[in-house]
Amino acid sequence: MSDETPICSAKGCRAAAVWVLAWNNPKIHTPERRKTWLACEEHREHLSQFLGVRGFLKDVVLLKEWEEEGGG
Repeated sequence: MSDETPICSAKGCRAAAVWVLAWNNPKIHTPERRKTWLACEEHREHLSQFLGVRGFLKDVVLLKEWEEEGGG
């Protein structure tokens, strides 16, 4: 893993990111705005649930696909 390898957003995790969790907080963001968290395989479900129960999660996409689509 290099210094430029995206890492998981889970607290204390240093694993390489595989997933992009696109989200927004409708109380403070416009509907089209997307913030992102990165997730490794181990933390994807946990981070998705955290955002999902708050109604923030909008999409979960493979990091490779996100970058190919110009999202990153």
